Amino acid sequence: MSHDRYAQISYSVMIDYAVKTRHQKHADTDTVQSSCTNPNLTIFRTNFCPEATKDSLRQDIFNFRKDRTMTEDMLHVMEWHNGEKDYSPFSDAEMKRRQGDVRKWMATNNVDAALFTSYHCINYYSGWLYCYFGRKYGMVITQDTATTISAGIDGGQPWRRSFGDNVTYTDWRRDNFYRAIRQLTPGVRRLGIEFDHVNLDYRKALEAALPGVEFVDIAQPSMWMRSIKSAEEHKLIRTGARICDVGGWAVAKAVRAGVPEHEVAIAGTNAMIREIADSFPFVELMDTWTWFQSGINTDGAHNPVTNRKVQSGDILSLNTFPMIFGYYTALERTLFCDHVDDASLDIWEKNVAVHRRGLELIKPGAKCNEIALELNEMYRSWDLLKYRSFGYGHSFGVLSHYYGREAGVELREDIETELKPGMVVSMEPMVMLPHGTPGAGGYREHDILIVTENGAENITGFPFGPEHNILKN
Repeated sequence: MSHDRYAQISYSVMIDYAVKTRHQKHADTDTVQSSCTNPNLTIFRTNFCPEATKDSLRQDIFNFRKDRTMTEDMLHVMEWHNGEKDYSPFSDAEMKRRQGDVRKWMATNNVDAALFTSYHCINYYSGWLYCYFGRKYGMVITQDTATTISAGIDGGQPWRRSFGDNVTYTDWRRDNFYRAIRQLTPGVRRLGIEFDHVNLDYRKALEAALPGVEFVDIAQPSMWMRSIKSAEEHKLIRTGARICDVGGWAVAKAVRAGVPEHEVAIAGTNAMIREIADSFPFVELMDTWTWFQSGINTDGAHNPVTNRKVQSGDILSLNTFPMIFGYYTALERTLFCDHVDDASLDIWEKNVAVHRRGLELIKPGAKCNEIALELNEMYRSWDLLKYRSFGYGHSFGVLSHYYGREAGVELREDIETELKPGMVVSMEPMVMLPHGTPGAGGYREHDILIVTENGAENITGFPFGPEHNILKN
């Protein structure tokens, strides 16, 4: 008898024991099995027995466990459907479109199923965003099913947030995640996985769990699927940009000499969280934050907030990042506290000029590398190119740059991608002059644009430049 078959029988025995203990009619394995939505799974469900409370049923199962010495009869994979499906900003038609794109690719490339394991892909194809905490998560899409795989620690939340089905694996054994994959992929010979997410140890574990299965990369095809945003995505991203502005205004109001960076950041973050909560029903309020840097801390775009106190005349960096249903947007601005010196003003105005030109260059048909090269020439004419910090912009969508992004749409010299209608890209030039140099500090502006049929729409509202952002509170 196989390992898995033994486990299935033991689950049925345990369930049968619990039900018969409650003197239920029609208490047999077939009754339990028929309640499962996936015929490949042997599932324990706490709600199949209406006359018994869930707590008492669990107690019966506990007593059964206590009465026997067992190794294989612990629950491995189960449905943990609790409550009803939660609100989503995306329609069923939108989610079916996304999963349908995967199925079309699978059919064209003779792939039997796709296993997504990254934050961004699981969120994009299901609507659910997991929190790692040392456990693995996945989503299996076949031609007929779409099922997320979550850990028992998450309870029923993954099912409530997933478009499609969900199964839960327990912590009883370390390999239960792979049991879930195996049960969701019977007969699969070619399986799509994310080559850019699965490390060597992960790959070895998958090979052991799925002997004889050929792995095919789906990370690149998925990236291109995600790079063109739908109208529903545009709507959510527009809301995100608006909430960025809300956070920006809260930051600007909080800035004054003597206030520590973290207090300014808290003001921006709290304003955005409240606005997200007011704007959506049943929204998860997670991973919205503000980076606010002052003085020398502005030299890096992603420098963490500190308790350094703002000083009069400081260069400041405003960075607001709301996350809504897995979608990030961003606002970044150069600011000065009270006044700006001549050297700093000169650098600031030059970076603003690059930013303005970059906004003009974003349109359908423009190539990412050509935009970068033209903006390089502006910096070079002022001998500032050596101070440029990173690329000029990138795609914005599900999870953006926090966990993963569409790397094929980045405004860099080595990316030849042509911008197309529906894409969402940022323009965010930055230069950093080192300490001791006139105008020392990091200067950056950041707007988000939706590429249209004839140009691009800037959806960022917060103003930029010296005429707006010398703050005198």
